[in-house]
Amino acid sequence: MSQYQTVCEQLQHAPKTWLVTGVAGFIGSNLLETLLKLNQKVVGLDNFSTGHQHNLDEVQNLVSTEQWANFKFYEGDIRNLEDCQKACANVDYVLHQAALGSVPRSIADPITTNAANITGFLNMLVAARDANVSSFTYAASSSTYGDHPALPKVEENIGKPLSPYAVTKYVNELYAEVFARTYGFKTIGLRYFNVFGKRQDPNGAYAAVIPKWTAAMIAGDDVFINGDGETSRDFCFIENTVQANILAATANDEAKNQVYNVAVGDRTTLNDLFNAIKAALNENGVTYTKEPVYRDFRAGDVRHSQASIEKIKSFLDYQPNYKIGSGIELAVSWYLAENN
Repeated sequence: MSQYQTVCEQLQHAPKTWLVTGVAGFIGSNLLETLLKLNQKVVGLDNFSTGHQHNLDEVQNLVSTEQWANFKFYEGDIRNLEDCQKACANVDYVLHQAALGSVPRSIADPITTNAANITGFLNMLVAARDANVSSFTYAASSSTYGDHPALPKVEENIGKPLSPYAVTKYVNELYAEVFARTYGFKTIGLRYFNVFGKRQDPNGAYAAVIPKWTAAMIAGDDVFINGDGETSRDFCFIENTVQANILAATANDEAKNQVYNVAVGDRTTLNDLFNAIKAALNENGVTYTKEPVYRDFRAGDVRHSQASIEKIKSFLDYQPNYKIGSGIELAVSWYLAENN
């Protein structure tokens, strides 16, 4: 039995109260679903700036009436300290996912990104510290590696940030470190690498590549690739990310005050990704015949990204169960079901 399976069994025998910020978002709603299915009590906080009520509605349909009764939702904003304090009251574990993602969005509007990702993060740290929560796990980002050229990316070696978004996520790590040193408040940061899966929004100017391309192919629209298509990423299926959060939240103190890569440890080019989504759709009876449309590289993007996952395996016993292929198949099936 894996460490993750052991932890899940222990949680079912001794349920905890969890706060998930950004609970109506893609990652937050998947965390909510898993925790409720483990019969945990969950407090959710969201202001619906990028999250959606329909994500919460879908989770309600996937869990039992008794499990849904364990969920308490606050509509609020992490930029408001009082909202953070209310949400943190009587909570054991915090999973802080609320943030404004997207490199292009941060370039277009750095002030709003800073307010959510730095002021909001600091509010959550203060509220969680004052509430004496047992653990605080936060969404960090692979963007923190910036212009550091080495592959795979190792937690201790970072470069200069390439976007306002990357600056905000690096500042989160600095604040977490200072809170450990100054207040003895222990945290774990999870540097996500291109998470994808069900309930990831395909719409909007800042939609991630996999849902955006999947929706375009289903509709028979053009698919646009920024650059020559040889840009590569370490795509991580949502279930791996959920596992990392639960392992981090329940980790012993020796594993805390660290940041960990959350990824698979592989590298997939955009051209290969295009073909993988196209093949998965074809297996589900959707034929896409168009070639991709190539355009300019996107400002602030790194050329290649691949994680070393040795540290998270060693400290948290993380074992990613889903590679890019199996993840794409599951994600595509979900988008097709949503489209019908």
